Amino acid sequence: MKQYDVLVIGSGIAGLTFALKAARAGTVAILTKKAVTDSSTNHAQGGVAAVFADDDSFDQHIADTLLAGAGLCNSRMVEILVKNGPAAIMDLVSWGAAFTGFKNEGGVPRFDLGREGGHLRHRIVHAQDLTGREIERALLAAASGEKNISLFSGISCVDLITEHTIEHRTKGDTCYGVYAYNSVSRQVERFCAKVTMLATGGAGQVYKHTTNPDIATGDGLAIAFRAGARIANLEFMQFHPTTLYHPRAKSFLITEALRGHGAVLIDGQGEEFMKKRHELGSLAPRDIVARAIDLELKEKGIPCVYLDATRLDKEVLKQKFPYIYATCLEYGITMTRDPIPVVPAAHYMCGGVVVDEWARTTIKRLYACGEVSHTGVHGANRLASNSLLEAVVFADRAAQSAVQEIASVPENFPAIPEWDDSGTYDPKLKIELVHDTMEVRNIMWDYVGIVRCGLLLSRALRRLDTICGEIEEYYKRTKVNEDLLEVRNLAQAAKMIVRSALMRRESRGLHYNIDFPERDDAHCLKDTIISSFE
Repeated sequence: MKQYDVLVIGSGIAGLTFALKAARAGTVAILTKKAVTDSSTNHAQGGVAAVFADDDSFDQHIADTLLAGAGLCNSRMVEILVKNGPAAIMDLVSWGAAFTGFKNEGGVPRFDLGREGGHLRHRIVHAQDLTGREIERALLAAASGEKNISLFSGISCVDLITEHTIEHRTKGDTCYGVYAYNSVSRQVERFCAKVTMLATGGAGQVYKHTTNPDIATGDGLAIAFRAGARIANLEFMQFHPTTLYHPRAKSFLITEALRGHGAVLIDGQGEEFMKKRHELGSLAPRDIVARAIDLELKEKGIPCVYLDATRLDKEVLKQKFPYIYATCLEYGITMTRDPIPVVPAAHYMCGGVVVDEWARTTIKRLYACGEVSHTGVHGANRLASNSLLEAVVFADRAAQSAVQEIASVPENFPAIPEWDDSGTYDPKLKIELVHDTMEVRNIMWDYVGIVRCGLLLSRALRRLDTICGEIEEYYKRTKVNEDLLEVRNLAQAAKMIVRSALMRRESRGLHYNIDFPERDDAHCLKDTIISSFE
């Protein structure tokens, strides 16, 4: 049994920020199922939203966030997010993140601030168009130099260790760590800690088209749900409006910052169709833009629309968006001359594991931060570039709480049994898992996408219920492996999303149901809560 003061599951911005701050009080183990750089943070292009401009204010950033959230934001949590934003950015700077245009003029930080959809001011701090990669680089460098931090890659979590798993109680209320599968030793190991942080990212891989990395299979959502944690608002999946449409491209994201710089969405005839959809045109909030594109595709029977940056300064485009420019060139698209073909793709989960203002879940000694968590700051629709900010702000608050909690937790752990896989066999074929994965993704894309209805949601739930049952039977018979654990979590996360979507009998933000096309504040102005033990 491996024992630490702090256990962190995930190596993105939330997990690494928390680990660096918690390491001041004790030993920290970071577990990641792939390479440490394989995270949603590493794929984030746009930036981090925070108030630095002279014409900006906390009140304006709060107002923009609340408006995008369509009435469901937790105003207290939004205030915490926004007012702690500048300090959170400066923490990243102190760890070595090199943001574009950063200067410290007489103690006043200045950045080259961009603007994205839903923001009425320029407040996007960025590192050209590879912000997430730069943040990840800086945090990993800082973590590698911290003697109290141990990094373990190739580790997939099986389940949280609670009274439910070690004593077979109906419900466990304290987390002691995780059972985790080591892909090198091919054994399930026990990682125990005084506090555990879930920073596993999102669940975009439940959809056929997503901007998320391959690791985003809803692991944190699924293991927290099975342990009895409360989960909220999974019906609000944000579809990024603009991913590259090309047969060889794997849902390459075209950052919203390009639209903030002046690019516009057009149809095949060159018409700027967003002008008739919203007063902000191509800079409308993401849910509106994604639905508008979806409607264009369906009404006109076309495979994609286009993002047109051809009227913008060519040299400035190459300088500000070098990664996008180079990637488009790989596919024969010169963005200074050719409109970029784009389609929406699943991008960000606005709901997640319910946490309080210190990132504590409803299970004792279990924290959650980043995309896997539900702080309430995003409401029914995330404002662009608030996600990285949420991760670092609440990771800091979680660390403050965890440091105090570590000091009060007894040194002795309860007796935690070794993993018992007696009576199981090692499967030779993976065709069942591959088929289940493909079926889940097709169901979610076809029935639980940008536009929904009760008939298709009910059909999706029935099929997913069967798939989850079949996977659980397979799981009980066989020795665990990475693929089995991922498809188990993938199917569980998909089923939770559908359950949540059926519970919300209105249209709000990212959830649009043609059976209930209007927003219903009288009956639905509340979070959608599910739990395996309630």
